[in-house]
Amino acid sequence: MSVNLLKLDAAARKAPVVPVIVVDSARHAAPLARTLVKAGVTIAEVTLRTPAGLEAIAAMRAEAPELLVGAGTVLTGQDADAALKAGAEFLVSPGMSPGLRDALRGREHVMIPGIATASEAMARHEEGFARLKLFPAAVAGGVPALKAFAGPLPHLRFMPTGGISEAEVKTYLSLPNVFAIGGSWIAGQADIAAGNWGRIDEIARRLLALA
Repeated sequence: MSVNLLKLDAAARKAPVVPVIVVDSARHAAPLARTLVKAGVTIAEVTLRTPAGLEAIAAMRAEAPELLVGAGTVLTGQDADAALKAGAEFLVSPGMSPGLRDALRGREHVMIPGIATASEAMARHEEGFARLKLFPAAVAGGVPALKAFAGPLPHLRFMPTGGISEAEVKTYLSLPNVFAIGGSWIAGQADIAAGNWGRIDEIARRLLALA
């Protein structure tokens, strides 16, 4: 197992709730990182959905070295290269295209690819991806799908993301094949933009208590 996965697994064991972050301005990155660490968060996924994403990754890594910071919404090989150069310690994609697959050869250990079916999960595992993201979890079957996967695919571990409500957090995390869950409601885009650090701290602590 790679160093990246060992770090990811260790961080997830401490706090298996992963904020999926959309940052409009990199100036929010440092106070956000401090807030998450103070609340007990150990893993953060900064999406590349805004131009500030890469700079935010670098700023969060610099501000909170103890926080495992990855890049989400990685769609191309260029995205992967730029994110790793910015300091991302892992990558997350909503799915897997042929172009992205080719660009990742030899770097499977840093990517958590999105899957929605058993066939996709089997294919990604054969290709060398050790951790998978059920996405969008609420549409792709959620808890019942993960329970069904556990029988024939007990060797696979997932980070479901997309449409998971706070009321479902505990149920998802009780599944043996779920190592973490992701959600944009942990540190919402509007709260980050407004600097509502107290609210983000409160939500993160509440969700981690459920875990």
